[in-house]
Amino acid sequence: MDDGTGARQAAPLDQAEFAALMAGFAPFESQPRLAIACSGGADSMALTLLADRWARGQGGAVTALIVDHSLRPDSAREAALAASWLKSRGIAHQILKREEAAPAGDVEAFARQARYRLFESWCRENGVLHLLTAHHRDDQAETFLLRLARGSGLHGLAGMAPESAKRNFRLLRPLLAVPRARLRATLAEFSQEFVEDPMNRDPAYARARIRAARDTLAAEGLTPERLAATAARLARARAALETLVADCLARAVALDPRGFAWLDGAALRAAPEEAGLRALAALIACIGGGEFPPRLERLERLYRELPDGLAGGRTLGGCSLVPGKRDGNGLVLVCREVAAMAPQEDAPPGAGIFWDGRFLLTMPQEAPDGMRLGGLGAAGAAALSSQGFDSGLPAVVRAGLPALFDHQGLAAAPLLLWRRENLNAAYLACPEIVVFRPLNALTRLG
Repeated sequence: MDDGTGARQAAPLDQAEFAALMAGFAPFESQPRLAIACSGGADSMALTLLADRWARGQGGAVTALIVDHSLRPDSAREAALAASWLKSRGIAHQILKREEAAPAGDVEAFARQARYRLFESWCRENGVLHLLTAHHRDDQAETFLLRLARGSGLHGLAGMAPESAKRNFRLLRPLLAVPRARLRATLAEFSQEFVEDPMNRDPAYARARIRAARDTLAAEGLTPERLAATAARLARARAALETLVADCLARAVALDPRGFAWLDGAALRAAPEEAGLRALAALIACIGGGEFPPRLERLERLYRELPDGLAGGRTLGGCSLVPGKRDGNGLVLVCREVAAMAPQEDAPPGAGIFWDGRFLLTMPQEAPDGMRLGGLGAAGAAALSSQGFDSGLPAVVRAGLPALFDHQGLAAAPLLLWRRENLNAAYLACPEIVVFRPLNALTRLG
């Protein structure tokens, strides 16, 4: 795979080509605001320059987000250097510093997760809806090989998608079809320097070892172009399967906006098995609020047990699944497992809080101090029942809903339209302040 030395022969990416790549992600705002993940390396610097030129032409603007991981002694210096280059070109930028302690192993995964947490926080706080990354054709080929080595299935081998929906923004990868060499050529045309990350050549990292073997792989026909093309074909198959999954979910699942669902096990099992399994995994991930789907063997076991009605109930992926009836039909109620909910956290006036991987709370500015957000819990649900309050929801669902607490205890349950009588804040019983916005949407078509 090309390490950039071919940049002299490659043509730079011109303005019209980049505009055509961006057109695939339309529509944007009339004056688009873009965040760019910029490490100061060649690829991200090229993307930043191209995106800045494109955005200015639309009357918009970009902000380059530079992460100082503090994982190497030179990281702060490199972040400052990238910032100085961008400043000289009049490109807005922000250095984001990682604060959490680094683990002893799997540094690459840790750095990636920390980076995206910082990006997400910045985009949410600044109202930016689009984050661009500089992943290109060679990255896609390396990703395919890495996932192949790990035994990935169709979803993994299809590689990175050009567009991914995140909680607060769209993640866009406009350069996935562009070779690395063309990005180096683009930088040369802009007369722009870049930072060379030593991790890219460190054999301690799998991606660096694959790059070192590029000539051997190419000699066997495993060129970046061919590997990326294979990933693209598998992506088409993945998209077709996701359409089946979406159809299965539409037939088998009734999702309540308060964060639980009714599952028709017979309708789920009527779909092709792979589609049914993926639909079940999507439902568990959505209601459970977790970052990752449940383990396949446990998912398959639950799938096989669906026709038996799940007598006694089951738990999986942070969800409780219990048999129930809706409109006279025997279904499975899927709701949050109460024991797995996140702990309470402070909810000061004006705060926006994403809680338990499921709910977004917008605390009113006029709210009293000292409020905390957490799960209603079995005790809270029982307390409401003892007062004669009837929400019409099963107790297991009520217990998993978000609630507000103060020094006197339970203060309000917005999604149940309830507040304590002596609490002079009617707006805390309004469902509009809490929105079910799970980490994993039920469907992710496209």
